[in-house]
Amino acid sequence: MNVEDLDLGDVVYAAHTIVDDGSMPESEEGAVLALEGARGVIVMKGHVEEDPALTVFLVRFEDQELNLGKPIGCWTEDLILPEQELVTH
Repeated sequence: MNVEDLDLGDVVYAAHTIVDDGSMPESEEGAVLALEGARGVIVMKGHVEEDPALTVFLVRFEDQELNLGKPIGCWTEDLILPEQELVTH
C-alpha cells in the first residue's frame, strides 16, 4: 500500500517536520505544525483543481499530549504509512 491509497480515517505519520508555509489561518509562517514522526489521522482527501494528479490530504496530527491539532494540508511526500513510522508510539 502507498500513501495515495489512503482514505478518511486512516492513520499516517509525518515524514518530516511540517512547517507553515504561510497558508494556515491563525498561524505564523514558519511555525511548526507537526513534528517528524507525529501520528495523525486523515480527515479529508482531495485533488488540486489545476492538476488532478496532485493529491492533497487534510490531516490532524497529535501533539505531545496526544490531543489532535487543527487540520493541515499535506502532500503525499509529507506522509508515511504506519509500517514506515519513524517513532514508535
